[in-house]
Amino acid sequence: MRINRVLLAATASVLAFTLAGCGSDDGGAKVPSVVGSGTSASAGANASGGGGGGEDELTAYVRGQREWVSCMRDNGVDVPDPDETGQVDLSGQGLALKKNPKFIDASKKCSAKKPAVPESIEAANRPKLTPEQIKTKHEYAECMQKNGAQDFPDPGPDGYGDESNSGAPEWDQSSAGAQRAARTCAPIIGAPANPPTGKG
Repeated sequence: MRINRVLLAATASVLAFTLAGCGSDDGGAKVPSVVGSGTSASAGANASGGGGGGEDELTAYVRGQREWVSCMRDNGVDVPDPDETGQVDLSGQGLALKKNPKFIDASKKCSAKKPAVPESIEAANRPKLTPEQIKTKHEYAECMQKNGAQDFPDPGPDGYGDESNSGAPEWDQSSAGAQRAARTCAPIIGAPANPPTGKG
């Protein structure tokens, strides 16, 4: 089961890269930092509402990023201040930093201070898909649903996940129908129909 989930996750990654377009240099999505981050549980919160204690989601995220930056500096790594959306721009030194033992050590020590990226910010940073890419996403979803993954989610008008379906149960990627559908529909997104078997 674990291998199947890994394979389907890999297929989903190919879908994301394929549909996001190649070679786009229009300043698309920026990642808040090179350090891993998750998503917040609060998809519905926005700049006018939702954080605990009266603090909105964006303000809480920016504050958390500042605390992470302060911790990194306290541990010998000078990273830039976050911008107004909480993004810490490490683009000019990201790869070198990831290999830097001092950065790795500081990241481990400061991981508890690293806030999850709110879904509202992730959505705002997603690259805009072309009409052709959106059409492909809809075709893929329709193919998946017709070939055994009836619970595969429909994309929203922008080609990404439909926020109106938030709270709906996640589709079952491990079922035989889902695996069959993934193999059948892979060519739509340019993924191999039979990806190599992974280990682990």
